[in-house]
Amino acid sequence: MTQSTASDEPLAPAEAATPDPIATGPRSLVRVLSIFELLAKTEEGMTLTELSQALNSPKSSLLALLRPLVGTDYLAQSGSRYRPGPAILQLAMNLMAGHSYSSLARGFVQELANQSNESAYLTALDRQHRVVTYIDAIESKQAVRYAVGVGAVRPLFVSAAGRVLLAYQPQEWIESFLSTGPFRSPVGGEIVEVEQLREDLQRIREEGCAVSLGQAVEGAAGVAAPLFDAMGQVSHALLLAAPRDRMTKSLPKMRALVIDVADRASRTLANARTYQAVGQRS
Repeated sequence: MTQSTASDEPLAPAEAATPDPIATGPRSLVRVLSIFELLAKTEEGMTLTELSQALNSPKSSLLALLRPLVGTDYLAQSGSRYRPGPAILQLAMNLMAGHSYSSLARGFVQELANQSNESAYLTALDRQHRVVTYIDAIESKQAVRYAVGVGAVRPLFVSAAGRVLLAYQPQEWIESFLSTGPFRSPVGGEIVEVEQLREDLQRIREEGCAVSLGQAVEGAAGVAAPLFDAMGQVSHALLLAAPRDRMTKSLPKMRALVIDVADRASRTLANARTYQAVGQRS
């Protein structure tokens, strides 16, 4: 075991052996929530020193809180930096799926499913892990259908929802993502070249939707369109998914349908979210 030398590395057991009232008393819960609030505001994460300074709390007290959070995946530690972990992200997704954005968008997901007779989904961009997450689903009633559970994730570079979300991010974020390529497709292991993906993203922005024909899931196809917020930013998308053969036969109709529903949903949801924000401030 290496010995701690830098101020941001975990303290040696002897240094953290004495329980601190801040780490063990009633204030510890408030301090944990404050840690989550700070980390939610930065993609780069924070070091122990930065957290200590921001919270005006001793490192030993914070370390006593951070260790169990890392151990239970509520926080992730990479080197000296702490970030939100998969457990807290899943909790946030569950809350969002049940009580916030998805409840407002539910009617449009239902409309998409009803008009297409296929499976419809609301998806969200997970910027931390750079994947797309399914946060609401209405499955087709047809015997042969595409089905995936809420909470499932797909790569950004290959799925229709992932690529449409990627296409509408700030250019700096897109380039940061592309710098991690080339990418390997989960179907067949084919290489997705960076320049080809960049061209695909440009075409998606021009056409207003993304199409996947068996690239993400063998035998399945998807059409996705972005949901814009009041600031013109995109963190969610509507997705229509079906068996590939059936989707291919009606692709022009399905593309037009998804774009139309997503356009109306964007206007309605942006207004609703703005109204909610104003109400919370008043």
